[in-house]
Amino acid sequence: MLDVVVAGLSPATVPYLDAWEMQRRIHREVVAGSRPDTLVLLEHDAVYTAGKRTEPHERPADGTPVIDVDRGGKITWHGPGQLVGYPIVRLPDPIDVVAHVRRLERLLISALSQHGVEGYQVEGRSGVWVRRPLSEDKVAAIGVRVEKGVTMHGFAVNCDNTLAGFRGIIPCGITDAGVTTVSEVVGAPVAPADVLATVVEQFEREYAEVTA
Repeated sequence: MLDVVVAGLSPATVPYLDAWEMQRRIHREVVAGSRPDTLVLLEHDAVYTAGKRTEPHERPADGTPVIDVDRGGKITWHGPGQLVGYPIVRLPDPIDVVAHVRRLERLLISALSQHGVEGYQVEGRSGVWVRRPLSEDKVAAIGVRVEKGVTMHGFAVNCDNTLAGFRGIIPCGITDAGVTTVSEVVGAPVAPADVLATVVEQFEREYAEVTA
């Protein structure tokens, strides 16, 4: 069973620190066995978050505030127009974090395919990627943490958000690839609310099978 919580979509975006506290609370409950695996979905206010491997030169050059977080990965941007998901789920033993990341990628690829996006995985790099005329671009980013056998953090799908926030940083520490949105790929407006149902469907089906 997977509990799905839609915490806020535009215009009711959720401040990052509020969502982080929600994650920690739900994580404690899943660890304790008092609630089932949970997927939190939302849009954030504009913010930079830096994972544990972020280098000083990868931060914004203009002094824009950055929230340091306890997930893997490097620096990224969140904001309106981006569907963020936090799957807070218990992993089977033996714990395999890479397998969890790859599962998230496959679920997002399946969901986005229903909106005309031909996404794929790249060996050695997390996220969902698309082939663009001049480059290979990331359309969804993934960064996770596992504590006491239960995951935190998760994914961010660029739907119809601005890409300006990525220009002042080295997103995810990758210098030889770009960032794009679902709307840019398909040539039509696609908001987080438009992909919400397909994402939920993929995750509910996957985690029904995992717990069956």
